[in-house]
Amino acid sequence: MASLLPFTLVVITRNEAQKIARCLDSVPFAAEKLVVDSGSTDDTVAIARAHGARVVHQDWLGFGPQRNLAATHCSHPWILALDADEYLTPGLADELQRRLPALMESDTAAVILRRHLIYMGKPMRWYRPAVGEKMARFYHRDRARWSDVRVHESLQFNGTSATFHAPFLHDNNPSLVEKQLKVLLYSELKCRDWMDKNKSTRMWQTPFVFALAFFKDYVLRLGFLDGWRGYAIAQTAASYAAYKRMRYYEMRMNPASRDTAAAALTRSGLDH
Repeated sequence: MASLLPFTLVVITRNEAQKIARCLDSVPFAAEKLVVDSGSTDDTVAIARAHGARVVHQDWLGFGPQRNLAATHCSHPWILALDADEYLTPGLADELQRRLPALMESDTAAVILRRHLIYMGKPMRWYRPAVGEKMARFYHRDRARWSDVRVHESLQFNGTSATFHAPFLHDNNPSLVEKQLKVLLYSELKCRDWMDKNKSTRMWQTPFVFALAFFKDYVLRLGFLDGWRGYAIAQTAASYAAYKRMRYYEMRMNPASRDTAAAALTRSGLDH
């Protein structure tokens, strides 16, 4: 049995019954496992508890605020943040167990981990954001904080950091259907952030944004080397970049669409 290290694994969830066990079981050496659930209607909570997690309910606040709230429930100041569809490789589990004891005695603020993407059931081999994407995921809660945004949050810190080499895995969306549903939700959340900031609308940029986003992912980030999967991921990213601008334009032109869209997303189980 792995020796427990004094940190908390935190996972924020809603309806993740098919994934949560794999995520929790990949970190057997965490002294505490905490799941912050925002109202699952499947077996997420029961499965999480069966796999050693303490479960706290919190109505959804947005990704950044939800993660910051979760940190206040942790019994340990050091935190490993994973999503339910992410899990450690054996190599990273070994590296964490070897390096963390000394690191947690230092004044380090955060640890940068490398994430590899599984897309359409297979690991991506060439697409740069999917092969060793660097993400701050292990941190001291008094030295780092998540950005206060509804979506696309990032860990903010000013102190020193360390980088680990072995990857963790992101089993991204079982199908393109789930991916497109996520695009709808993430676009809506991003547009709400833009509304809060009264961001100007620049619809004339939209065709160029689509073309540049596709070129960046398919060519500059080497998506083309992953064949049709690379094309699919580049096209989806470009569509997301264009769609959220069109949706924001609609919000500004037709304010009533905010409520009707929110209701539609809630009925579908996407927004909560």
